[in-house]
Amino acid sequence: MHSLLVSVAAFIVLVGIMVIVHEFGHFAVAKLCGVRVEAFSVGFGPRLFGVKYGDTDYKVCLLPLGGYVKMTGETPDQITGPTTEGLAEDPGAFTSHPRWQRMLIGAAGPIANFILAFFLMVFYFGWINEVPYVQPTTIEWVNPTSPAAQAGIKPGDVIQKFGTLTDPDLEKVLDAADKDAGKSIPVTVQRNGQTFTTTLPVKNEADDSGVELPNTGLYFHYVEGPIKVDQTLSDSPASRAGMQAGDQIVAVDGYAFHTLDPLIEYLQEGKGKPIALTIQRNNELLPQPLIVHPEKQNAGWRLGFMAMQPNEPKMILRPMKFGDAVSASSDYCVQASTMIVQVLHKLFTRQASVKELSGPVGIARVAGQAAETKYWSPKFSLAAGISLNLGILNLLPFPILDGGLILLLLIESALRHDISIVVKERIYQAAFVVLVMFFVYVSFNDVAKLPIFTHMKH
Repeated sequence: MHSLLVSVAAFIVLVGIMVIVHEFGHFAVAKLCGVRVEAFSVGFGPRLFGVKYGDTDYKVCLLPLGGYVKMTGETPDQITGPTTEGLAEDPGAFTSHPRWQRMLIGAAGPIANFILAFFLMVFYFGWINEVPYVQPTTIEWVNPTSPAAQAGIKPGDVIQKFGTLTDPDLEKVLDAADKDAGKSIPVTVQRNGQTFTTTLPVKNEADDSGVELPNTGLYFHYVEGPIKVDQTLSDSPASRAGMQAGDQIVAVDGYAFHTLDPLIEYLQEGKGKPIALTIQRNNELLPQPLIVHPEKQNAGWRLGFMAMQPNEPKMILRPMKFGDAVSASSDYCVQASTMIVQVLHKLFTRQASVKELSGPVGIARVAGQAAETKYWSPKFSLAAGISLNLGILNLLPFPILDGGLILLLLIESALRHDISIVVKERIYQAAFVVLVMFFVYVSFNDVAKLPIFTHMKH
């Protein structure tokens, strides 16, 4: 019950802020363009309280699920402009303004979400920036075809020297690799009581996640405990092999992985080879390993399960300089946006299933987990990620969404006349039905993925 209440509260606060910022973007540009804004509402439903200033009713409503902006003539049924016979043109109506202004108003909501995500991450990197404090620095996995493997580094090695550093913690190793990117760094490791010295070529900067050095093949042991299964996807290799929500993956072909990154790398190197998972269920090891046959999807191999948040390492604060924080925030937003666009492309090209999407229930679960963690990184990353998602999804050229409005205005510009109000009404009605059906479908899948239902399947 406690987790449920936390998830609901976190969802309301998180999504509410994202939607209000989105609507404020529309509101601000509409005001600048001289469009009459009849209401700026925090929440939906019956009005609880507020104040009317000028033409706008600034109000708080009963249902705290986001908010909305109401502009005169915004929807087809409200239009009282030049296309309605017998009625005088209203200079404050949305439809009375040039199409380029209406496009700006439509794009302002998503742009506000992009700006919010950027400044959230600038604040995080510049004033917080939690990094794992891991000492000693131990290698969890080495890609067998990587430069690290060719240099002789093996899983279980403990870094004693890295460049000029002696007994460095993980973050110092990553910082040194970042500064010496493009060079070969002398490394001394301890292995079974003996020392081994080699050189490691580092081709690019350290990864922002703080758990690997890209293009070197090194993955670090930075959390304790096995990978915990949150849910298995239907008709996936994991579910077919008998994996259940709540299982803990103690070993993969005898290797102990603590996070998903090295496991995913291991799967890609195996190229579909069956793997044996040592599973702990209800505090007991299963008598036999689960044999799972990885499935290829989108040029990668997968097992088809979602993991719980790993155990948290000790974190320390290491704020960046302002310029570095701006750069890191830009990189984060670009990478996250690219990932979202790639997912949408896979959906539209049928390379991925809609069942893999998360709706309100899924977002609420993740929001609850982020709220309960004692660190700030999951909170800021989730908030920025949802804000970017909201902005990009609203730019899709689908009626009712901001991108759909912009598309219709572009079509009208090409035709050099307005589309019939009756046609617009039919388009919006059909789009509304489709969106509601999609919302219900995704929500149903979210509920079906809850642990209580995934346990019932086995």
